[in-house]
Amino acid sequence: MISAEGLKEIDRALSKYPADQRQSAVMAALAVAQEEHGWLSAELMQFVADYIGMPPVAVQEVATFYTMFETRPVGKHKITLCTNLPCQLGPDGGAEGAADYLKQKLGIDFGETTPDGKFTLKEGECMGACGDAPVLLVNNHRMCSFMSREKIDQLLEELAK
Repeated sequence: MISAEGLKEIDRALSKYPADQRQSAVMAALAVAQEEHGWLSAELMQFVADYIGMPPVAVQEVATFYTMFETRPVGKHKITLCTNLPCQLGPDGGAEGAADYLKQKLGIDFGETTPDGKFTLKEGECMGACGDAPVLLVNNHRMCSFMSREKIDQLLEELAK
């Protein structure tokens, strides 16, 4: 269910912990699984639980607690916009202005995916870059700062390719 390279990455994470604390690598394992599959199905969470040797419900608890994990299919490009107060105070209407613009450009609301499956728009918590407001994260890995309408247009054009 997870590639050989993905399993090697999980094994690297597991090697950082004592044998009786393998569950400590669950977040790393879920990140690898989600990177490969785009989201965490029940079967994929079961696989991770079996591989690490922990109860499936414990894996599901982690996957549903942290917002970076998706337990339903999402678009190829998940855009998570910080909507906390500092980002609300950014230029061009801050996060609220960026949210309105993204919703209009993509034709979707928070928690939705475009009909072509390319984009999912999510509302996120603080990303630790308050001075760069408004901030968004693409696929949990790429942080984009000072997101004006022009920069949003450039980003969407780049991702659409």
